[in-house]
Amino acid sequence: MGNNNNRGGRSGGSIGPRGGRDQHRSSGGGSDRYKGGDKSNRDGNLYRSGHDQKGDSARRETLRTGGTGGADLPRWIKEEVSLNTSKLKRDMTLNLLGEAADAFADGRFPKAYGRLIKAKELSNRTPTIRELLGLTAYRMERWDGALKELRTYRRLAGDTTHMAVEMDCLRALGRDRDVEKTWNTFMELGGRPASNGEIRVVFGSYLLDKGEDRRAWAITNPGRLGAEPAEWDLRQWYVAARAATALGDIATARQLIKAIESHELSFPGLSELHEEISNS
Repeated sequence: MGNNNNRGGRSGGSIGPRGGRDQHRSSGGGSDRYKGGDKSNRDGNLYRSGHDQKGDSARRETLRTGGTGGADLPRWIKEEVSLNTSKLKRDMTLNLLGEAADAFADGRFPKAYGRLIKAKELSNRTPTIRELLGLTAYRMERWDGALKELRTYRRLAGDTTHMAVEMDCLRALGRDRDVEKTWNTFMELGGRPASNGEIRVVFGSYLLDKGEDRRAWAITNPGRLGAEPAEWDLRQWYVAARAATALGDIATARQLIKAIESHELSFPGLSELHEEISNS
């Protein structure tokens, strides 16, 4: 997989710090992890973005079977299961996976988890099963389990889509050295624009928690503000605005906030950031 870290194709005004103090302090607000649907988290929701196509790890929130179990799963998932499951176990595996997909989409994570554990026992080399199990464990805040499953998915599928989630699990577990390793690994492997944006959101927030404000700015600085940003762009701009605020560059922070508000006025965390700037 080629490196796809170039965020070219933007238009609009350039963004950059104009001096300011390099004050190494915590950004506050905890670790800013996305926990099971809490839309108020200050980094925004990692899972509102994504792509509904085989090559980009189809979003599980939209994967529904209408209660028919495995019958209405996409063809590519059926083919994947068939390639990795004995003939006698295929139908049962597909039914479990279909039920798990419906439960996950409805936010019934314990039910999805139970179905996926059984599916994994029947077909432990099917990437989709390991992926969905990892994302379900993550939503249940089972950080170790989520990390194990998503790393297995990456190894089986050769896909870096969920490395931001891997990093977030490592943040939750306090494994700072491995957070850095994951960032370096992603920089070597590369990924799609969405994956690149999401991992910058997580790593930038991690750096702010550690008081590395200038480094957080270097990671999340968008350079230019696109006229039609994706949702991960908005989240990256938000973390960049936090970094600029921490560095005392209020003009840049306000420029970023204004750009976010022009696309999503009620973006999570903006009111807190406005208040932080007012009190600075």
